[in-house]
Amino acid sequence: MNSISRREFVKVAASALVATVALSASRATSREVGGRRWAMFIDVSKCYGCMACVVACAAENNVPVGVFKTWVERHVLPGGVVFVPKQCNHCDNPPCVKPCPTGATYRTADGLVLVDSGKCIGCGACIVSCPYGARYFNPLTGVADKCTFCNHRIKLGRLPACVEACPTRSRVFGDLSDPGSEVRKIVDRVQTRVLKPETGAEPQIYYYALPEVASK
Repeated sequence: MNSISRREFVKVAASALVATVALSASRATSREVGGRRWAMFIDVSKCYGCMACVVACAAENNVPVGVFKTWVERHVLPGGVVFVPKQCNHCDNPPCVKPCPTGATYRTADGLVLVDSGKCIGCGACIVSCPYGARYFNPLTGVADKCTFCNHRIKLGRLPACVEACPTRSRVFGDLSDPGSEVRKIVDRVQTRVLKPETGAEPQIYYYALPEVASK
C-alpha cells in the first residue's frame, strides 16, 4: 500500500513539474521556431480608453470604417470602469489556420498569424473559428483581415502603430524569446493572464490586471 502511494506521489509530482516547465517555456520562448517570438504585454491598469491605439491602427493599416484590427472594450465593475484593449492574439496554436481551405491563413516562423490575400477566397472559415472575434471580412479587399502586429513596421525595426501611439505605455511589444527584451522581462516578473486559455490556442498577448469578466 505504501509502495503504491509512493508511486502515485511520484507521478503527481512529475506531472506538476512538467506543467510548471511547460508554462515557463510558453512564457519564455513560446513556440519560437524562427529565432524570434513576437508577443505583446498589455497593462490594463494603465489604459483609460483614449482610443489612440484604435485610431493609429486604422490610419496605419487603412482599416475600413465599421471594422477593427484592434479595439477597446469598456467594462463597468463595482470598483469603477475598466478598459481592455483586444486584437488578434497571434496564437501558438491558432484555431484559424486549420479550417482555412486554401492555406491563406498561416503562421510565420516568428509566430505571426497572417493572411495571404492572394489565396483568400473570403469563405469566412477563419472568422468563425477565431475564439477572440479578432477577424473580419474586409469590404474593400473582399478577403479576411485582422491585426498583423504591423508586420510591415517590425520588419523595419519599428513598433506596431498601436504600441507607438499609446500615451500611457500600457502596451509593450517585443521578442519573447530574447531574455533581454522588455516584454520578456515584464512577463517573467509580473503575474499575467491570457484570454480564453481553455481553448488551447496559446495566445501571445499577456495581460496584467485583467478582470475576470474581460477574459471571456
